[in-house]
Amino acid sequence: MSLKTRLAEDRVLVAPGVFDALTASIATDAGFEALYLSGAAIAYTRLGRPDIGLVSMSEVAETIALVRDRVATPLVVDADNGYGNALNVQRTVRLFERAGAAAIQLEDQSYPKRCGHLQDKALIGAQAMAGKIRAALDARRSPDTLIIARTDAVAVEGFERALDRARLYAEAGADLLFVEAPRSRDQLAAVTRALGATRPLMANMVEGGDTPLAEADDLGRLGFRLVIFPGGIVRALARTAQAYYASLRAAGTTAPFRDRMFDFTELNALIGTPEMLARGQAYAADGEDAA
Repeated sequence: MSLKTRLAEDRVLVAPGVFDALTASIATDAGFEALYLSGAAIAYTRLGRPDIGLVSMSEVAETIALVRDRVATPLVVDADNGYGNALNVQRTVRLFERAGAAAIQLEDQSYPKRCGHLQDKALIGAQAMAGKIRAALDARRSPDTLIIARTDAVAVEGFERALDRARLYAEAGADLLFVEAPRSRDQLAAVTRALGATRPLMANMVEGGDTPLAEADDLGRLGFRLVIFPGGIVRALARTAQAYYASLRAAGTTAPFRDRMFDFTELNALIGTPEMLARGQAYAADGEDAA
């Protein structure tokens, strides 16, 4: 089922954040129907740096390709602000779509951008963003590749202006709307009342961010169609890694941490090592028979 078809159903879709092929495969095995490739999570893990516009278009495209080679689960990709003007947006859309993105999220921040839950952001003009959306639509090869328009105006211009921007982006042709960082449940509900009849709506859950955490089903009842948890996996892994290294440093062995780890055999089972080795042997046998 395509992401476009799934989003047409009257039930909320949860897309957990991933940042590489391993997390994508684990999330897929957990039963999720879509994944969210987070630019912030790539910055945290690949660069060890904050989400402040340091990740490049080519780094994200490479990650998309590696994830897509591992799993077929529809992939929603964070494309920041398109890495430049409308022409850069078109190149981004073409590259990400070829690599395997099912949906591409573009935001109305200026460059360099910041995480949506950091302060002191700056925006481009609303009409300029509408032009970027039109450019993205013109660049995509398949109508099944969705363009998500995100506005960060709540923190910069205020809540009502954020709704105005989202309406304009819908008029420009965006397939989904994403009002980033509402400050309360009342604002979340107001987003769906104001925009729910125009396009499917996306909500972002960030632990410790500006938006109060809510369950996906609750957000679905409010009227959101897609809910992402983009950086949660990195926060979970970072806490575990911190504890692991502290334990190893103190004990000089991994033994005290063993009950919180996969062992060698378990990890190989998780990543499919036996199946891949068997497949390789089958091809080798075919070659011997041909000889």
